[in-house]
Amino acid sequence: MSTQPQNFFLTGCASGIGRHLAGVLLAGGHRVFATDINLPALQEYARALNLPETQLRIAKLDVTDPQSWEAAFAEAVEAFGGIDVAANIAGLMIGGWALDAPPELVHRHFDINTKGVIFGTQTAARHMVKRGGGHIINIASLSALAPIPGIAIYSASKYAVRAFSLAVAQELRPHGVYVTAVSPDAVNTPLLDPNKEVPAAALVFSGPRLLTVEEIARVIVKKVLPRRPLEVIIPWHRGWLARLTDAFPNLAFTLGPILHRRGLEKQTRFRGDIRRGINNSNG
Repeated sequence: MSTQPQNFFLTGCASGIGRHLAGVLLAGGHRVFATDINLPALQEYARALNLPETQLRIAKLDVTDPQSWEAAFAEAVEAFGGIDVAANIAGLMIGGWALDAPPELVHRHFDINTKGVIFGTQTAARHMVKRGGGHIINIASLSALAPIPGIAIYSASKYAVRAFSLAVAQELRPHGVYVTAVSPDAVNTPLLDPNKEVPAAALVFSGPRLLTVEEIARVIVKKVLPRRPLEVIIPWHRGWLARLTDAFPNLAFTLGPILHRRGLEKQTRFRGDIRRGINNSNG
C-alpha cells in the first residue's frame, strides 16, 4: 500500500471487520469515511476515537438503497476530495434450513449481501472511472467457493458477490479501477453470533478455529491494498479444500456429515462461552 495517506470509504463499520479495519487504517494515518445503518453505534465509535473530521467522518448508510449510496458517497467525496479505496463489508448471515426460511429473510440476504455490494461497486466505480483509478474491495466468503448447507441462502448471496466481483473487475480494469474479492472462512464477529445457536449452521464452525478481525485486517492491509489482487482466500489452506469441493461437488455428500458433526461439537462450546459471558455480565 502507498505510504501516502489515502481516502477510504467503508461500510459495516459499527462492528466486526468494518469497525476494526477502520481503526487500523486510521492508526496508519489514512482518512476514513465510515458508514453503517446503525448510526448510534457508529457515533459511539467515533466519540471513543475522538479524531478530527479531517481524518474520520461518519454517516448512516442503508446499503440496500441506491439513493442512500449516492448521498453518502457524495458526502465522502466532498469531505475528502475523492475516494481511493471503497470496501463493501456490511453483511448478514442468519442460518437455518433453506426450506424453512421466510421470504423476508431471503430478500434481506440478497438485498444486503448482494445488491448492497453491487450498488456500492457501481457508485464507487462511477467516481473512480472519472478520477482515472481506484480500488474496490468486496467481502465475499469461503462459502462462495464451496456452498454450505445450513446457510444455503447466505452462500448463494456470497456466491453472487464473488461472481459479480470477478466479472466487474474485467470491466473496470481498462479504466484503472481494480476490484478484489476477499473470501474469508468464518470470522468471530457479531454477524456470526446468532448462528452459534442454530444446529443447521454447524458446518460454519467446522474449521480448526474461527478467524479474527485482526487477521482479516492484516491481510487487507498487507496484501490486498498493495497488490490489488483479483481474489484472496483466507486462510489459503481452507481455500484449497473449498476449491476441491467446488470442482467435485459430490465430495460434499461424503465430507459434509463428518464436518457437520465436528461443527456441532464446536457450537456447543461456543454456546457455553456465550452463556458464561452473559452470566458474568449479570453478576
